[in-house]
Amino acid sequence: MDLLAAGLFLASAVALLGSPGPAIAALVAVGRAKGLKQGIRYNMGLQVGLAVAAAASGLGLLSIFISLPSLAYLLSISAAIYLLYLAYQIATAGVGPNSQNDQIPASMLAGFFLGLSNPKAYVAFISLYASHTVFPDEPSVDIFAKWLLCVGVMIVVDTIWLLIGVSLRRANLSEKAERRLNICFAIKILAATLTLLI
Repeated sequence: MDLLAAGLFLASAVALLGSPGPAIAALVAVGRAKGLKQGIRYNMGLQVGLAVAAAASGLGLLSIFISLPSLAYLLSISAAIYLLYLAYQIATAGVGPNSQNDQIPASMLAGFFLGLSNPKAYVAFISLYASHTVFPDEPSVDIFAKWLLCVGVMIVVDTIWLLIGVSLRRANLSEKAERRLNICFAIKILAATLTLLI
């Protein structure tokens, strides 16, 4: 095992997987709107979806989608529709102390689908797997070790982002500030959706 390569890979994983994208924007929004209990459920689904996406990237299964353009197109359109729906629900969510925000999807299934369809995650995983060989003489062990490191990093950084969202829930924001925050989250998701469609 190359410890220097492992350290560099870990640093790259934190930078790529911890930077805000559609999943993190949604996670913060869910934590702020729904609180810790529902946020944890959403995060669990998100982590499973991301772990599957990371495994698919590591095993080269994305090449199957590339070789079947109609399937890749269908999955891209499905993901874009979901992300647009999510952005709309977050942007139009209720504000103020009495808002329930029932329209924001916060189930484990919603989190799973977002993790599985998150375009930023696939780009990050492919970039990470191509960098810093941790086990130079054992390619399959190298991919598995990188998958484990990615999953560990995602659990830690996404939990931190969820807690940030929950802390925003406890902050005494004005309704105008809440609305602006919701719109910022929605714009971040929309930007990722445009990237996916392009």
